[in-house]
Amino acid sequence: MKILLAVDGSPFTQKMLAYLAAHDELVLQGRNEYTALTVQSALPPRARAALSKEMVDEYYAEESAQVLEPVRKFLAQSGITLACRSEVGNAGEIIAKIAESEKFDLIIMGTHGHGSLGKLVMGSVSTKVLANCSVPVMLIR
Repeated sequence: MKILLAVDGSPFTQKMLAYLAAHDELVLQGRNEYTALTVQSALPPRARAALSKEMVDEYYAEESAQVLEPVRKFLAQSGITLACRSEVGNAGEIIAKIAESEKFDLIIMGTHGHGSLGKLVMGSVSTKVLANCSVPVMLIR
């Protein structure tokens, strides 16, 4: 089974990882192929224009490493090897596009509520993924 872990380094990513660690009988069945994906928001055009391409690329690489390295280390403790990947753009759209085009079997991601409607409303990224993707999505709250 190909599983895409959409991660952003937030407390919701930590909750998702804790859920996976606690429910290995449901998800971590030994023969799964895992990919951790983080999507960085694009720098504003004026900021990109003021910096060299190398500086922009370095910024994205550093931001991605801050998100992906703890995920890799955490899952390695459970004996799970995963591919790490980073992209730049709209997170919801990119997660859905990659999941569809690369034929993932499952997307696992964290979500959260907003304001007084916390139990009824999901985060905007998870909402976009659900709206733009036919791959099953497991949302961890």
